[in-house]
Amino acid sequence: MFCRSAGRALRAVVLLQLQPPSRARAPAACYGTSITSAKVQVNGVHLHYQQTGEGSHAVLLLPGMLGSGQTDFGPQLKSMNKQLFTVVAWDPRGYGKSIPPSRDFPPDFFERDAKDAVDLMQALKFKKFSLLGWSDGGITALIAAARYPNLIHKLVVWGANASVTQEDVRIYNGIRDVSKWSEKVKKPLEELYGHKYFAETCEAWVDGISRFAENSDGNICQQLLPDIKCPTFIIHGEKDPLVPQAHAEYIHKHIKGSRLLLMPEGKHNLHLRFAKDFNREVENFLR
Repeated sequence: MFCRSAGRALRAVVLLQLQPPSRARAPAACYGTSITSAKVQVNGVHLHYQQTGEGSHAVLLLPGMLGSGQTDFGPQLKSMNKQLFTVVAWDPRGYGKSIPPSRDFPPDFFERDAKDAVDLMQALKFKKFSLLGWSDGGITALIAAARYPNLIHKLVVWGANASVTQEDVRIYNGIRDVSKWSEKVKKPLEELYGHKYFAETCEAWVDGISRFAENSDGNICQQLLPDIKCPTFIIHGEKDPLVPQAHAEYIHKHIKGSRLLLMPEGKHNLHLRFAKDFNREVENFLR
């Protein structure tokens, strides 16, 4: 969530070796350690994605609010095992380079993102794949795993929640005004989006996510969790200031057979701050 995505990512700079855009999956021989960048038309929009690796196990990385593959997953695109995995990082519609359209937050925006994500992987000819979802991307991944069980191999989520409480709404309103953000977090997003789009989209996100608190039990996707049948790994930073630990525990309790890992020093961006440990844990789970 938060800008949840955002600039923290820029701490892990990835040297991108861009290949010419293509609407189809490039041959494995094109990859190796390079990261390709392209767009593909899905559900009426052109979605941007990055891809690296040549492994038989396809993995989709789903970013958080205002996030993109490049800003949110530098250490994963750079360092995940490229012999075992083919890693795809996407920009949801209205984020990153998947503009236009402008980002909006209708009541079903998580469901829309889940369909876009799955349909993107199908367009790239991946018959089955695993999901790694951070924050808002974690919510999207939970919905996708429940809605499309035959397509999802394994699921990893962190910084995710299946409901919105009044305490969550208080936290969200605390980040509404981007002028109060630290320069370190704010600057890369302003460079990516321009100040106006960045500020307006953040406010729209706060309004959009907060509406879930009006539902019974603040429900986003609680009823779907028992439908998730694939092996599931939930990671949570015990010092996460944006998503209380109770959310991770709820998800763990309601997905049968799931595994929960608590990282004592982890915050919301634990996959960036502790990238080496995170990547190792996730790769071991995905093998």
